[in-house]
Amino acid sequence: MISRGRTDTATAAGPAPVARSGRGTVVSRLLAHWSVQVLVLFLAGRLVSTAILLLAASRQGASPWSGPAPAYGTFINYWDSGWYERIFREGYPTDLPTDLFGIVTHNQWAFYPLYPGIVRSLDVVTGLGWGVLAPLVAWLAAAGAALVIYRLFRLRAGHRTALAGVAVVSLAPVSPILQVPYAESLHLLLLASALHLVSTHRYYAAMPVVVLMCLSRPAGVPFALALGVLFVHEVWTWRRAGADPVLRRESAGRVLPLLLLGGVASLSAVAWPLIAWIATGRRDAYVATETAWRGEALTPFLPWFENPAALVGPAAASLVVLALLLGGIGLFSARPVRSLGLVLNAWCAAYLLYLAAFWDPQSSTWRILVPLFPLALAAASLQRGRILWVLLPLSVVLQFLWVDSLWGWTPTGSNGDYPP
Repeated sequence: MISRGRTDTATAAGPAPVARSGRGTVVSRLLAHWSVQVLVLFLAGRLVSTAILLLAASRQGASPWSGPAPAYGTFINYWDSGWYERIFREGYPTDLPTDLFGIVTHNQWAFYPLYPGIVRSLDVVTGLGWGVLAPLVAWLAAAGAALVIYRLFRLRAGHRTALAGVAVVSLAPVSPILQVPYAESLHLLLLASALHLVSTHRYYAAMPVVVLMCLSRPAGVPFALALGVLFVHEVWTWRRAGADPVLRRESAGRVLPLLLLGGVASLSAVAWPLIAWIATGRRDAYVATETAWRGEALTPFLPWFENPAALVGPAAASLVVLALLLGGIGLFSARPVRSLGLVLNAWCAAYLLYLAAFWDPQSSTWRILVPLFPLALAAASLQRGRILWVLLPLSVVLQFLWVDSLWGWTPTGSNGDYPP
């Protein structure tokens, strides 16, 4: 249970201040600050991931991107990193590429513009190039995300539990994605910032953050859905007979800002598909590009039945789907998850519903679960000793398996390899 018990009740700024004695050193006072502790945890996680990436690179054979045993900088530029680099160098096509049958093929419009745009802007100023700036932006965004995540977690838990939650995020099985040239770290920073602003009722300040977030990765639909849940809650509190007058007054003051923020999120959700339409002259430019990776049109919810059925048959697939549904119900019924509060629960539930409707389950699913980072606080609150001595080492092992089996190129047949 997330608690503010006596052993974990530091001030909102972090742990209790170190006594100013003659023996106190600048270093000890510095290390006592919450931001330094968070960054130390973050750096430890990134060093572990770097070691794992280097080990996997040394084991890597020839691939479509390099020869055997590539250098670190080459290895982290595999997969979608190459698409972001292409956007950095070429931008987006105005004419969509098609095959002999006129079907749209893979192209840059599947990838959102904020991350490569930032790298490109920095390159114009510094001239350092993609190889230096792309991972640097990812690292800095991930470090910023760690700091914001801590502040978000402190709204619901004490200092040590919040730190443990940051450790879970920093060492998660897919955490190497936070330091490669992908948009995940930038999106995580913006998502955590938006959730923190909403949690502290700063809805107008959240608006530009939400716009940027929706230009980093497709998160506008679930975020708008989560805001809808909060809006209904505030309206219900406001209109409920017999409610505390102070609460009713506070809820009444939040209704309009929440409604406006929901509108911003909804418009931002369709901004990138609209931009693709304007640039290419084709209304379905974005959807057709996304569909090119799947090979056929996506029917909401259906892939979660079809994909398991292809592996284990229809009857067993139904059991898999039922298990997922029951698992989701059990997850949100658990006390540590309920203790996260309405904002984080609404976001996690909305995002899972969004994935159920529009995601095609495959090997990239593990990476796509990164926005569910608030659940790390629920895990950290179970028992800090267990988290430190069981979950984190297990996460490191799973991290190696993820990098070695999915990030590394291991051809599985004529169609190539499963993407991370």
